Amino acid sequence: MRLILLGPPGAGKGTQAQRLVTKYGIVQLSTGDMLRAAVKAGTPVGQQVEKIMASGQLCPDELVVGIIGQRIEEPDARNGFILDGFPRTEPQAEALDGILSAKGLNLDAVIELQVDEAALVRRIETRVAEMKAKGEKLRDDDNPEVLHKRLEAYRQLTAPLIAYYRQHGMLRSVNGMASIDDVTAAIDRALAAVPSAQSKKKEFSA
Repeated sequence: MRLILLGPPGAGKGTQAQRLVTKYGIVQLSTGDMLRAAVKAGTPVGQQVEKIMASGQLCPDELVVGIIGQRIEEPDARNGFILDGFPRTEPQAEALDGILSAKGLNLDAVIELQVDEAALVRRIETRVAEMKAKGEKLRDDDNPEVLHKRLEAYRQLTAPLIAYYRQHGMLRSVNGMASIDDVTAAIDRALAAVPSAQSKKKEFSA
């Protein structure tokens, strides 16, 4: 099963992705995690994107598309994957279509986590305050100014993907402001009509 999770930063995509990984035995592919790992490792790609990520801007399409194209060829992605943080733009979505088509693969569904942005800002500000109180290290993009930039980038560039995937009959929208368990249940219901999801569910419950 191959899925995409759509939603602005802080919508809970990572949490839901992990639950789907456990339920269906597939792998989560987070571009953010891959890029941060590259930065930490000091790779050429990491050096290239470090300043871009810290400022809250989006990485160039060709860079991200190249990383994804290589990643989905790795053995652990053969049974399926969840893309978290990619695609971010319509050109990236079209590039992904091309990558999958060339490999004889296709997407099964696109899950949109719908959120209220004002409430989302308050949620993230609370999270940052809690992390500071615990003495935990914050990421460079964990601050209100960068958050607003990322939300604006999402509205301008990523939100159009909702229409793109709706037109392709792949979009499933759920309320991302509900509790974590309720969001999980809503995603399960949204995937109920996806044949590959059902076969995987039966396989892991057997």
